[in-house]
Amino acid sequence: MCGRYTVTVTLEELMLHFLLGENVAARYAPRYNVAPGQWIPAIIGGESQGDRRLGELRWGLVPSWSKDEKAGVTPINLRAETVTEKPSFQRLLSRKRCMIPSDGFYEWKKAGKSKQPIRFTMKDGGLFGMAGLYDTWVQANGEKLHTCTILTTEPNDLVAAVHDRMPVILTKESESLWLDRTVTEVSRLKPVLASYPASLMTSYEVDPKVGNVRYDEPDCIAPMRSLI
Repeated sequence: MCGRYTVTVTLEELMLHFLLGENVAARYAPRYNVAPGQWIPAIIGGESQGDRRLGELRWGLVPSWSKDEKAGVTPINLRAETVTEKPSFQRLLSRKRCMIPSDGFYEWKKAGKSKQPIRFTMKDGGLFGMAGLYDTWVQANGEKLHTCTILTTEPNDLVAAVHDRMPVILTKESESLWLDRTVTEVSRLKPVLASYPASLMTSYEVDPKVGNVRYDEPDCIAPMRSLI
């Protein structure tokens, strides 16, 4: 799964990396311990690369067909296998795709009776986009709630040593396809939902304080020891 992540760059760096225009509808600040239930930055595309826009979505999907905001689960993750096989989620895959900007994510490795948090990043420490889906749920009073989920897939060799799932990380080539709203065929999108190459990633141990969802400080990403 992907239940905690980071996006520690400035807004300017984010906009430059993902080729965003001036259409920014989000309050943004670097985050070192993003947790479920929070409002997170998300990128939604259009019919061309220049139509990309940055907004905010609440992490934990409330589908439009939900009877109530709190009825049933609000998944923070959806398995890639689920969204390509179940008709209800195929609709979101076809028309409600988003990309979650990140520069690292956390998983917890069992260490005896405790768990050691591990941060996974690109080897160059750079930004990457995680594949997400979003939807809008309309409340009884007409107010709209915009929420999202992050897709997961089989882990690569690096992540597999810690967890049996990993977020779908988009390559630079697949980012454009994922955000292109003119693309609606599941068959074209399914190949995107693969594991990201382990050879391009690295990981290291961080302080267990990241387990506290209220703690969001720069030292969350400080290595406890040398890189693995």
